[in-house]
Amino acid sequence: MKKLPETLFNKLAVRMQNNALRQLPKATDLVDFASNDYLGFSNSNTIFENTHQYLLEHNLIQNGATGSRLLSGNHSVYQAAEDYIAQFHQADSALIFNSGYDANVGFFSAVPQKGDLIVYDELCHASIRDGIQLSHAKSYKFLHNDLEDLERLLARHSETIIYIVTESVFSMDGDTPNLEELVQLAEKYQAYVVVDEAHALGVLGEKGEGLVQSLQLQETVFARIVTFGKGLGCHGAAILGGEDLKSYLVNFARSFIYTTGLSPHSVATILMGYHQLEMAREVQQKLKNNIAHFNQEKNRLSLKPLFVHSKSGIQSAILPGNERVKNIANQLQEKGFDVKAILSPTVPEGQERLRFCLHSFNSEKEITEVLQLLSTFVFGH
Repeated sequence: MKKLPETLFNKLAVRMQNNALRQLPKATDLVDFASNDYLGFSNSNTIFENTHQYLLEHNLIQNGATGSRLLSGNHSVYQAAEDYIAQFHQADSALIFNSGYDANVGFFSAVPQKGDLIVYDELCHASIRDGIQLSHAKSYKFLHNDLEDLERLLARHSETIIYIVTESVFSMDGDTPNLEELVQLAEKYQAYVVVDEAHALGVLGEKGEGLVQSLQLQETVFARIVTFGKGLGCHGAAILGGEDLKSYLVNFARSFIYTTGLSPHSVATILMGYHQLEMAREVQQKLKNNIAHFNQEKNRLSLKPLFVHSKSGIQSAILPGNERVKNIANQLQEKGFDVKAILSPTVPEGQERLRFCLHSFNSEKEITEVLQLLSTFVFGH
């Protein structure tokens, strides 16, 4: 096989020198503190069986969508799923994309126009930033969850159409913005609010509906992006908004138009995941209890100063230095706990961290044990 061009090989070499080379992990049977499967839905027999039954009942014995949704791939499950998702989220419409990445790239590359302005939280996900790079609009980032800095930008550019972009749960820090105040600011400057709810679906709200609805802000938020590879345990994403936004995306979002649709099985799994969410109060409560227990234990073990403040399923302990954080992650893994190190350049240098993802299926004993081990490895006692 032909070798990599030298310039590319040198980039890999720099990653190796910085102890930051990414490699695909092997499957393990360690205690899961790494996946985004907050409610254990990815292993739900109920969802698996219900999906199979739904496909049989609707005579959908088909392995693929056969084409893009605008050509031959718009099978009947799409309509059923989008109607259900819109109703669940109290939105006028839902449009399913193949992934959260596709949804964000599709939205931000198509909706903001030349002459418009995008202001986004500096910790917004890479998929949002990639979409913004493809946009013809100008963009500025504001300091993380800093509404004063946001208002400074809004006041300076009040003559144009502005999109304010944030997340309801930030994927690396696990914290949430003051969404009520942010929406008030948006109304003051007539800006359009876009919220990525990827890590909130299934986690926040009375039935896992996300932060926007739990605060009853769905009428004032322009668009929400919900993704299904986390709390719903499957794959795909949807953009929630008005019927006119859905029509616009169908016509102009390239990541929607120029890709083969999801299979009937994939979309039926999303639909059955939502059905399960309606009935999963006990599982959701168990997750909330585990988050509370994790926070109590990190206080008891004097670990609180290491952690970013979070009441979500993501808990991050800042341990600067790729070498150090990888070493502690390896020690935890050797003791049977799957905790991942997040290295620079994924996070800024000096912000390297251990990222604990909490689930409804983790036991309080496992949470206590992993934090006791962390305390031992960090403090040496």
